Amino acid sequence: MKKLYIAIAIILILIIAGTAIIVNKTKNNKESGELGLTTIQLNEVTRSVFYAPQYAAISKGFFEEEGINIEITTGQGADNVMTAILAGQSDIGLCGPEASIYVYNEGKEDYVQVFAQLTRKDGSFLVSREKTDNFSWSDLKGKTVIPGRKGGVPYMTLEYTLKQNGINPSTDLILDDSINFDLMAGAFSSGTADYVTLFEPTASMVEEAGKGYIVASVGEESGEIPYTAYCAKKSFIENNSQIIEGFTRAIYKGEQWVKENDARTVAEAIVDYFPDTSIDDLEKSVQSYKDIEAWNETPFLSETAFNKLQEIMIEAGELDNLAPYDKIVNNYYANKVVE
Repeated sequence: MKKLYIAIAIILILIIAGTAIIVNKTKNNKESGELGLTTIQLNEVTRSVFYAPQYAAISKGFFEEEGINIEITTGQGADNVMTAILAGQSDIGLCGPEASIYVYNEGKEDYVQVFAQLTRKDGSFLVSREKTDNFSWSDLKGKTVIPGRKGGVPYMTLEYTLKQNGINPSTDLILDDSINFDLMAGAFSSGTADYVTLFEPTASMVEEAGKGYIVASVGEESGEIPYTAYCAKKSFIENNSQIIEGFTRAIYKGEQWVKENDARTVAEAIVDYFPDTSIDDLEKSVQSYKDIEAWNETPFLSETAFNKLQEIMIEAGELDNLAPYDKIVNNYYANKVVE
């Protein structure tokens, strides 16, 4: 009889333990992926206030409304983002459209399409080692600048800006592209180069640390360009039409929400994505991007903007053949959610 009681006790313990495991697993699923939502692996090129509409869309629940749970990886460079997409490690990427153009021109059958634009200007700010009261782009002559990876939009947009100001990027200064994107601020703070281009809030953090001074906005100087957009393999878009539409709608809501709210409100909505940055600094960074009208108001990517990007790429010597707009850019979902 004693053995029977022991056996029953063991069975009860196993049942209770099993139930606890099931309940805990369900709880974890709900907390990490929100039960019933489709999880999308999103690879962003870097973590920056420049992408505030994306973080706002997540924090305000716009993705959840579309049945989507977002898991973010920060690729630290458009080339890394594209590698992850092509390898199937990420579903959607946020990077410069130039990466999709490169892939298409390589002749890949399942190439990558851009389906939603987020930013429409360069998000980097030029930081000087020396304090300059009346900065002129001619001040860069004879200097060394850390501009990012050659072939990337930040590098090419800076080149374009230099040329617009009568500076020859090949002979008038040194563009040091040997430093990885995520190491640029550290290298500059350690004494490398005279200038560096940085996104917010990194630019302001370098300035507050007394390591440099923000002297200009590259985006304000270079004008409108489809700087960062969402992309995915053509097959993924075709096979996940509902997800792509919902994703695009959530981004559109994020773009509109950021447009309609002041910098402080936006900063409060995205603060969880920048744990090392104060709310005051975030507000300042958001306002900097509002001032230059950095964000698209809709996910639509125009042919005019796309062609300007390709012209910049050709001028930079990074593109020989123009890629067709109607192949690279898929505005079907942008048009649908806006309408």
